Amino acid sequence: MNEHTFAICAYKDSHYLEDCIRSLENQTVKSNIYIATSTPDDFIHDIARRHELPVYVNKGEHGITQDWNFALSIAKTDIVTIAHQDDIYLPDYTENCLKYSSEAKKPLIYFTDYAELRNGNVFAENRNLKIKRFLLKGLKDKKNWSKASVRRRSLSLGDAICAPSVTFFLNNLSQPVFNNHFEASEDWEAWEKLSGLDGDFVYNPQIQMYHRIHVESTTTKVLGENQRTAETYEMYRKFWPAWIARILTKAYSGSEKSNQI
Repeated sequence: MNEHTFAICAYKDSHYLEDCIRSLENQTVKSNIYIATSTPDDFIHDIARRHELPVYVNKGEHGITQDWNFALSIAKTDIVTIAHQDDIYLPDYTENCLKYSSEAKKPLIYFTDYAELRNGNVFAENRNLKIKRFLLKGLKDKKNWSKASVRRRSLSLGDAICAPSVTFFLNNLSQPVFNNHFEASEDWEAWEKLSGLDGDFVYNPQIQMYHRIHVESTTTKVLGENQRTAETYEMYRKFWPAWIARILTKAYSGSEKSNQI
């Protein structure tokens, strides 16, 4: 049994699933890998057989947060990354995860910088990425990892943490990690909840994964349906009075358009 696990959340027939799996198999430090899905079919099972990966089917309530919680619940290690089926993880992701987290007294989550993958091209610089890096600047200093004030400040102006880059330290967390409340800001809501706990937000400012932006992705669909605005306002109200939250929501909605194709 390896120390770390990649739980791949697979949904329907993603053309990018096998690329994701190969990136996990090519890690410099090996991990346990399995697929968790609420939409089992021959496509997913065939890929799993080719790569000799177990498939676990969520037979309970379905949805983004429910599927993520299910993926975490079946892990046999305390250190788990929910790998998104469309994304690519650089070869030293796991190695650096274990290295960085070993410097924390009580790691809650580990997360990294990332680049966007659009139409086969990698983009490491755009306005959205620059804003997120600015918001996370305080967490580049590991002395701030355990400071709730710094963590909350990093989250107070937007969802600066890339969900696919996050690794969870389940021995330091209570499950379920995600609330079944939002459809677009479910990850931001989780980081806000975890930011108040005793422990460390371990941040690696190196680009360690490529997050794919494409028309079939859940993020793109949600943004296209304009579901994020109300949720964004609700999230800002956790940090700000109503009048400031309204201003920030309008500004944030404009910046998130970079997630659309």
